[in-house]
Amino acid sequence: MVYRTIDANLVLQTLEKLRLRIGERFPQAGLGQVCAELAVLAGDTQARVIGLAKPTIWIRVGVGLVLAAGASLATYGIHAISFRSGEAEILPLVSALESTVNLLLVVGAGVFSLTSLEARLKRHTAMRALHELRSIIHVIDMHQLTKDPVMFGATRTKASPDHKLSPFELVRYLDYCSEMLSLSGKLAALYAQDFNDPDVIEAASDIEQLATNLSQKVWQKITIVQASNPAMGLN
Repeated sequence: MVYRTIDANLVLQTLEKLRLRIGERFPQAGLGQVCAELAVLAGDTQARVIGLAKPTIWIRVGVGLVLAAGASLATYGIHAISFRSGEAEILPLVSALESTVNLLLVVGAGVFSLTSLEARLKRHTAMRALHELRSIIHVIDMHQLTKDPVMFGATRTKASPDHKLSPFELVRYLDYCSEMLSLSGKLAALYAQDFNDPDVIEAASDIEQLATNLSQKVWQKITIVQASNPAMGLN
């Protein structure tokens, strides 16, 4: 099972190492700060996923209390029914049975409400965290947006973005963006891994797809740079 699930610790370690690599290669770039924020988010994700996998004790206790109370009242109602013979006792018997059935229905509704409350609370926590991941993915995309390989040798205007990176540095920068996008998708997958909620699974899948699409866009730029500089190596 070790190699069949995503390990949150390994994702966090990979992000920490990536943050150091970005800091060493581009100490003045804001991308390193984004990676540091993503690492913090990864730590939060690890804690949240562990929390989502655990039962909510106060809700489970509430379910137990409702069941115990329902069972006690139903038992009392059954014992309170008079089984004396005679047609005159049939109406009270039917009335008591009807009350008992209604009580069981109310208890069942209470149990369902409490159990669904646990799922709703966990879903809200997961969806809010996934929204944070979606936001930081767009931030990563903004950092690579102006890193356009066609700027090499192009005539600049006053409004042109700064393009001080060499082809090699540009490839490294874009590759770091791609890694961050991929790791963001893995963090989203953690929420769907142990929390079997259809809405959360769908949202996590959407975020993974978003990260994949943006990463493909980044790699298109990398391919252009490498095609223009065939002798360039990677580090």
